[in-house]
Amino acid sequence: MKQKDCIVTEKSLFGEKLREAVDETLLALGDPARQAVYYHLEKGFNVKRENIHEQVEEFAKALESMFGSGARLLEIQIMKSLHRKIRKPLPLKKKKDLTFTEYVVAARKSFEQQRKG
Repeated sequence: MKQKDCIVTEKSLFGEKLREAVDETLLALGDPARQAVYYHLEKGFNVKRENIHEQVEEFAKALESMFGSGARLLEIQIMKSLHRKIRKPLPLKKKKDLTFTEYVVAARKSFEQQRKG
């Protein structure tokens, strides 16, 4: 497998883990609500479910627009679910509070490092 193919595969695998984490979190709201969120993400914010891992910042902004301060609770649940799925500590130099977007970027790096070695 070429290096470029490996990078694409790693991104695809991470994207799958993130989608699963988002799905699980939104399903807690009920399936009709989950479907409505995905519909509004795509139609109102141009964020497709399958591209959330490539549009994390836009996804976070869309959640905040739709749920207001409740978006933070959803983000926390998504982060917890994602952490369980990748099963790897984040490579952080200093302990600090992370935004949702920063967490997903750090989780992606950790996941890719885990997969390489």
